[in-house]
Amino acid sequence: MARIPYFDLSEAQPELAELVAQRRPLNIYRMLAHGGNVAVGFLRMGGAILRESEIDPRLRELVILRTGAWCDATYEMHQHKRLARSVGLPEEKIAAVVAIDEDPAPGLFDERESVLLGFVDELVRDVKASDETFRRMCELFPYKQVVEVVLTTGFYMMVSRFLETFEVDIEETA
Repeated sequence: MARIPYFDLSEAQPELAELVAQRRPLNIYRMLAHGGNVAVGFLRMGGAILRESEIDPRLRELVILRTGAWCDATYEMHQHKRLARSVGLPEEKIAAVVAIDEDPAPGLFDERESVLLGFVDELVRDVKASDETFRRMCELFPYKQVVEVVLTTGFYMMVSRFLETFEVDIEETA
C-alpha cells in the first residue's frame, strides 16, 4: 500500500493534467502529480527517453529493466516487462536481464547487448563505467546513443527510487 495517498488528478494544474492524460492511467502518475511543476519536467524527460531517443527500443528496454533490477524496483520491472514485450524483446532476454545474480545462457545476448548491459551494471554499481567498458560502448554505439544510455540509466534509477520510496502499488488491472 502506498505510503501517502495518491493525488487527485482533477486538482492537477492544466499542463500536468494534460501530460498525465496522454499516458496510461497508472499509479506512478497519480503519485508523481504531488510534485506539481517538477512532475511536469519529469514527465517530459521520461517521454523524451521513451519516444525521442535514437537507441533501439529493444536496447532501451534492456537498459531500463537492468536498472530496475539493480534497484529492486518491482513496479518498474512489472511495467517495463510489458513494454519490452511490446517492442519485440524475447521472454528469455527479459528473464535474463533482470536476473542480475545469474550469468545468461551463452550466446543469448549479442556483443552490443552484452557491452550495453555491462555498461549499465557499472553505471548503477560504480557511478561511472570503467575506461575499458566506456571505450567498448563508444566503439559499438554513436556518442549520442552513449549519452542517451547514461541519461536513461540515471532517469530510471530516479524512477525506481521514487516508486520504492512511496511504495507505489502495481495496478490491479495491469
